[in-house]
Amino acid sequence: MSCCKPPQKSKNIPFWIDKELDQLSQQEWELLCDGCAQCCLQKLEDDETGDVHYTRLACQLLDIASCQCSAYSNRHAYVPSCISLTVEDIPKMSWLPDSCAYRLRYEGKPLPEWHPLVSGSCGSVHESGASVREFALSETTVPEDQWQMHVIHWR
Repeated sequence: MSCCKPPQKSKNIPFWIDKELDQLSQQEWELLCDGCAQCCLQKLEDDETGDVHYTRLACQLLDIASCQCSAYSNRHAYVPSCISLTVEDIPKMSWLPDSCAYRLRYEGKPLPEWHPLVSGSCGSVHESGASVREFALSETTVPEDQWQMHVIHWR
């Protein structure tokens, strides 16, 4: 996500309200990401229940200080399982955070006041406590067989 000035509004209505998700340009789609990096946290699925549990362990490519991917355009070369979210994927991904802008807009809900497109500040997602900046650790610091000890309950 690049926190930059959004494209011009049509009819004084912000693009994220004026357009359906499948009508967004690539730039608008990327701007919709709030930069919280919650989706970059490792998740563990319970084999018996199918429940997904977030950990505080961030993908090895996440720059935790900025909450941005250090290799976004080439991330699949390093992390083949990294998602490329599409409109069609949203209803299938129940693990998307409740505050995720893609999920909110898919459900017809407004963006939170701290979203950079609403606040006009790239830092508002961090100031609100919605980003992983304050608690995430790189997945490379913890052996995979110990990830379950880093499950968090904040969703």
